Amino acid sequence: MASEQIGSGASTDNPARWPATIASLSVGAAFFALWFWLLPSWLGFQVHTDGMARWRWIAAIPSVLGFAVALRCIWDFGRTGHGTPAPIAPPQNLVIVGFYRYVRNPMYVGFFTGWFSLWVIFGRADLAALTAAFVAVAAVVLFVRFYEEPTLRKKFGADYEEYCRNVRRWLPRMHAWVK
Repeated sequence: MASEQIGSGASTDNPARWPATIASLSVGAAFFALWFWLLPSWLGFQVHTDGMARWRWIAAIPSVLGFAVALRCIWDFGRTGHGTPAPIAPPQNLVIVGFYRYVRNPMYVGFFTGWFSLWVIFGRADLAALTAAFVAVAAVVLFVRFYEEPTLRKKFGADYEEYCRNVRRWLPRMHAWVK
């Protein structure tokens, strides 16, 4: 791993971590704001709930949990990785703490869960929205496969290879991986 043992109980009180943590949270907040502003109309969400099945509100639970996972991952990028989720300011350390011990892409899984659950709640998707969602998911999968993973392999080498052998890309493990 880069200059420190990530996830081994290293002190988190290092003041040098705060600029990266704040930058990561700023990027994350901008990302959340952009998508909460753009996606509802693109995905066919409508706020009026007349005639909506009351059972759909149960989907609020996975929605909140999914977005909470994504937010925690943004925090980990800054606090542990000393970077942001944005490719222009990536983490300097391999982030394998928290949810990253269960699945390699928990931020994407969290966002997908959050948005899919909102879709269930509002239930207003049409064919155009389904097509847009499918294209977005395919774009993320291709981005991860052909940009993120090769970049991480080049930057972190054997540590990332070991991580990939032990933690799946999209489906979470039942128990946390411990290096």
